[in-house]
This record gives sequence, structure tokens and C-alpha cells, in this order.
Amino acid sequence: MDALAVFLVEDNSHIRLSLIPALQDLIGAQILATAESESDAVAWLAAHKGEWDLAVIELFLKRGTGLGVVGWTHGRLQRQKVVVLADHASDTVRRRCRNAGADAVFDKETELDQFIAFCLGLNNASAGRQG
Repeated sequence: MDALAVFLVEDNSHIRLSLIPALQDLIGAQILATAESESDAVAWLAAHKGEWDLAVIELFLKRGTGLGVVGWTHGRLQRQKVVVLADHASDTVRRRCRNAGADAVFDKETELDQFIAFCLGLNNASAGRQG
């Protein structure tokens, strides 16, 4: 089974350094690359179309926004999913992210278990397509 290929957009180094091993250990993900700003994320996505399975995007970046990154993923392959991690995922934030093209939105503080379950579901779906 191939590992879930993940692109991570997170500007907080402590969170990024915690998320990477968690994704690797809990769901067997392969972290392809990380970005800390909207422009770096869009540049990486433009150069690697079709190569990733999951983009995990922080909503509030120091330079640019996660919404800009999400919006740029329009036209991605059907198998490619986009998840937003937000510090405070209010109904308004969720609606804005979904309208921008996110497949799911999770609150970093209260919904990490649901986020991991979502990722595991993607991994299982990927395994089913290969088998």
C-alpha cells in the first residue's frame, strides 16, 4: 500500500513539527513538502499538480491566508482532498472554507481526533483502489 502523500501548509514551527510525526505515525503518511506562506504553498502546488493526495492547510498564515491556498486547488483531481485546520472553526469559518473548496474543516484545539479519522478514511479508500 502506498502512503498517503501529504502537503502541509503551517507557519507555526511547533505545530508543524508536531503534525509531521503524528501524520507519519498515526496514518502512515508521507510528507512530501511543507510551506509557511500562501505564496510558497501556491508555488509548490503549481509545480506538483497531481502528485499529492491530501493538502493540510492552516487557515491563518503570517504571510497570506489558507483560504487563498484552498482557492488555488480548484480543478484538482477528484482523489485529491483539501483539509483546513483552524484555531477556532466557527460556523462562519467552516462555511468560508467550504465555499473556497475545502473538503473538510477541523478545529485544531477540539477536533484532532476527527481530523485523524478523516485521514485514516482517505488512506483506507486509497488502499481499496489499489487492491
